[in-house]
Amino acid sequence: MKKLWGGRFSAQTEKTVEGFTESISFDSRLWKYDIAGSTAHVTMLGRQKIISKQEAALIIKGLNEIRAEIESGKFKFSQALEDVHMNIESALIKKLGPVGGKIHTARSRNDQVALDIRLYLRDQISEAIQLIKKLRKVFVSLAEKNIDTIMPGYTHLQRAQPVLLSHHLLAYFEMLGRDVARFEDCLGRVNVLPLGSAALAGTTLPIDRHYVAKLLKFPAVSENSIDAVSDRDFVAEFIASSSILMIHLSRLSEEFILWNSEEFKFIDLPDAFTTGSSIMPQKKNPDVLELTRGKTGRVYGNLMSILTIMKSLPLAYNRDMQEDKEPLFDTVDTVKACLGVLIEMLPLVRFNRKVMEKATAAGFLTATDLAEYLVKKGVPFRDAHSITGRVVKYCIDNNKKLTDMDLDELKQFSDLIGKDIFHYISVEVSVDGKKSYGGTSREKVLVRIRKIKS
Repeated sequence: MKKLWGGRFSAQTEKTVEGFTESISFDSRLWKYDIAGSTAHVTMLGRQKIISKQEAALIIKGLNEIRAEIESGKFKFSQALEDVHMNIESALIKKLGPVGGKIHTARSRNDQVALDIRLYLRDQISEAIQLIKKLRKVFVSLAEKNIDTIMPGYTHLQRAQPVLLSHHLLAYFEMLGRDVARFEDCLGRVNVLPLGSAALAGTTLPIDRHYVAKLLKFPAVSENSIDAVSDRDFVAEFIASSSILMIHLSRLSEEFILWNSEEFKFIDLPDAFTTGSSIMPQKKNPDVLELTRGKTGRVYGNLMSILTIMKSLPLAYNRDMQEDKEPLFDTVDTVKACLGVLIEMLPLVRFNRKVMEKATAAGFLTATDLAEYLVKKGVPFRDAHSITGRVVKYCIDNNKKLTDMDLDELKQFSDLIGKDIFHYISVEVSVDGKKSYGGTSREKVLVRIRKIKS
């Protein structure tokens, strides 16, 4: 097949080269953005009298027909035509003859692909943000429903202090909020028009880039044509933001996998979101969560891929940059899939309140409250810490809980301990006493939920 760029070549491209260099197998998903960008570009060319308005109208009509063919499944993408841009342009020339070739006036595939990726990613970021916001709402709903459930809070995966389950769940709400902010920041840098930069130097033709930006709803136009065609910072930034999001989804998955185990029994996962074993009939496996955890590594790999592709490229465009799309597309698909399945699954998780509260009653989780009780009596914190440590050791040696000790036993360690201590070292009072801003008391958690909902 004759190439649209083949004028200076005397030999046909080898089939092996066509197979090696093609990108249509994955960049065909950019077709609607390619048509949208071309439509805006041709509209501008007609307005600027670079081509006639009649020619512009014919080209736009042809692009709309190609759009309909792709949507109906009648359009056949060809590997020999390399990429989505050449496939659409070739089809247009076949429809219109030489006038179709005027579509590429004052542009290059370099600025064309940069535009298509930005248009695509602009939509995908907006969709990802909406999915994250939906997931945040799920956490708020779960927090409201479980406002009276107390569980062990952990550090080093050791029981540390009692907290509200609601407070724990809202920690993910906060993480996801930062993810939204990162994607919104990234969107601002994506939302810049590169079209009109041509191959790398701009064009001698009297184009109006700001008019194209207006048509395509870009708030900004790139300031440097070399940078515009060689920039993939925004792709790396999107995948980096996605990697941080996946950290949060993976940590959530890991916790729920642990909590669903026989050793914890804190939750029961819904049957519809688990799978069985091919050999062990009793098994109920948390595959959705395990795959989310596993796919996190996939997104990290995509980030390393784009960083490695770009790290040593001289300005401006290099064909290496064709390799930007597969890690980008895979990241988009992975992030949206993980968010989507968690949005569906999490509302159906059953939290085992009694098991959580039983776990909270063991392990001296209110020891810090005993130390703070002594601080309120005027004891320096380090001394209070030491006294409480000796109390805990006494309990361990005598197989007792803090609440099993009587007042005389406690007074062995400090005369400042009074009978009111039993109030302060109860789990419920411990939780409700954490009224510092951002703390785990019901009062503070309910205030936070009301603020979120307002």
